[in-house]
Amino acid sequence: MSQIADRVDAENAARPGAPATHSEFDRLVRTMWRLRQPDGCPWDREQTHRSITRNMVEEAYEAVEAIEADDATHLAEELGDVLEQVVLHAQIAADDGAFTIDDVIHGLNEKLVRRHPHVFGEHAAAGDGGEVQDIWDEVKAAERAASGEDERPQGLLDSVPRSLPALMQCQKISKRAAKAGFEWPDEAGVWEKVAEERAEMEREAPGSPERAAEFGDLLFALVNVARWEGIDAEEALAASNRKFRARWARMEERARELGVVLDELDAAALNELWDRAKAEENL
Repeated sequence: MSQIADRVDAENAARPGAPATHSEFDRLVRTMWRLRQPDGCPWDREQTHRSITRNMVEEAYEAVEAIEADDATHLAEELGDVLEQVVLHAQIAADDGAFTIDDVIHGLNEKLVRRHPHVFGEHAAAGDGGEVQDIWDEVKAAERAASGEDERPQGLLDSVPRSLPALMQCQKISKRAAKAGFEWPDEAGVWEKVAEERAEMEREAPGSPERAAEFGDLLFALVNVARWEGIDAEEALAASNRKFRARWARMEERARELGVVLDELDAAALNELWDRAKAEENL
């Protein structure tokens, strides 16, 4: 595969406007290497893949927030934070003798070339995103066969990462199960399932593990409603979070104007401020 990647890179490099060297990237790799040296930063030296797992997730979400805010300056900064996590993980691995940042980049480049035969290979050009997805599925199947993975039973949901946020994971699980035929005949059936799960939850004792489990089932059923409606449940909830934040910020602002503290207000006063903040959205 490396020969193909070399050929592709030579062809890419010959194109007008092709990116050249990236000296800043090499500088970043050296900076991270230095931080992990015996006389470097104690915090960086102490880190392991597991200790900074949450950092990777948080930085990725902050980058998404900058994208949704259409803030290019903030996005550049947040992408830098995401890249920092990649380079730090690679340096931890290099220190352990597992792999290096060059291995990461080499593997990614070969994968990109391999999975785009409609661009870099002899496969016919793809007409749209749907055709590209079909090509990717074919290439992935060939990769699994070459690695021997096809010899092991592959469950329908095995490729859905368990590390995904619960809501996003639920959407993928639901979609795949439905595609396999595990589906309601109509949306009314999904709403009946929601009602059923709510009733089961309400039968359990408040504060009990059983009630919490039934609440999870209720959320799962609601995600199926979103799928039937063509709604991205993750984005819908994110939008509600943003809306709540904005309204709460306006409540705080209004409280300051009135010379009061939100924490000292009763429920009726808080609801009055909430209704006012909500009404102002439509002005």
